[in-house]
Amino acid sequence: MDTSQNNVETDGVVTPGASEDGNGNLAVLMHVQLPVSIRFGETEMVLEEIVKLGVGSVIELNSGMDQPVELVVNNRILARGEVVTVDGFYGIRITEITSAGERFKSLTS
Repeated sequence: MDTSQNNVETDGVVTPGASEDGNGNLAVLMHVQLPVSIRFGETEMVLEEIVKLGVGSVIELNSGMDQPVELVVNNRILARGEVVTVDGFYGIRITEITSAGERFKSLTS
């Protein structure tokens, strides 16, 4: 009996360890949608300052223009990179993928 698993390609994505019939554990998850956002920085404000916000208000963040932004997937930092524009839309060029240890640490915090 052959218990080895093969790589399966679905929609151009190669899923290592998936069975040929597409029933591998990872293959089942490949179409799950997750929230993805880019974090430029953050700050803390007291309620009094928040109530006073209006059109034209500027909020200073804790990150500089030259610091990488964070790619956040499902509330976990997955990568860091630099902001780019693509056909008039913002994008991110990934420059660093967080380590498995860092991702695991974010799960427990």
